[in-house]
Amino acid sequence: MSEMRRVTAIRNGTVVDHIPSGYAMQVISILRINTDRATPVSLVMNVPSDKLGRKDVLKIEDRELDQEDLDRLALIAPAASIAIIRNHAVAEKMNVELADDLLNIAKCSFSNCITKNLREPLPQRMKVVSREPLEVRCYYCGRGQEIDELIENII
Repeated sequence: MSEMRRVTAIRNGTVVDHIPSGYAMQVISILRINTDRATPVSLVMNVPSDKLGRKDVLKIEDRELDQEDLDRLALIAPAASIAIIRNHAVAEKMNVELADDLLNIAKCSFSNCITKNLREPLPQRMKVVSREPLEVRCYYCGRGQEIDELIENII
C-alpha cells in the first residue's frame, strides 16, 4: 500500500526537502518567512526518510529561494534538496551546499570581536572548520560559533 500524500501540491513556490528532523521552525526563521502574511506555508515534521531516518519538509507558496537563502539554509540543512515549482510542476532542482567560507551570512557572537567595532567596517566572515559535526569559527577572532548562536545572528 502506498503512503498517502501528507500535504497538497502547490502551484508556484519552493519545496525544501530533507531538513533534519525538528529543524523546520529554524529554517522558517533563517529564511525570514513572515508567518503573519496570508501566503501559505506547509510544514511536515518528523516523517520517515531513507536518507536521514526522519526529516522535515517545507512548502512555501509564491516564493522562490535565491542563492543567499541557500547559503543560510546550508547552516542548518546542508543535505537539503530544493525544488522550485511553477504551474504545479518542478521547474528547477537544486542541492544545498555548505561553502568553506561564509561571507555576510551570520555575525560573530563574540562581543569583543573586531567586527563589532563600528570604526572597523569589516565583512562578516565565518570559516567552516568541519562539516560533520558542524564547526564554524569567526575568521577574525577564531571563536567557535554554536548553531543556535548562528541562527540568532543570521544577517
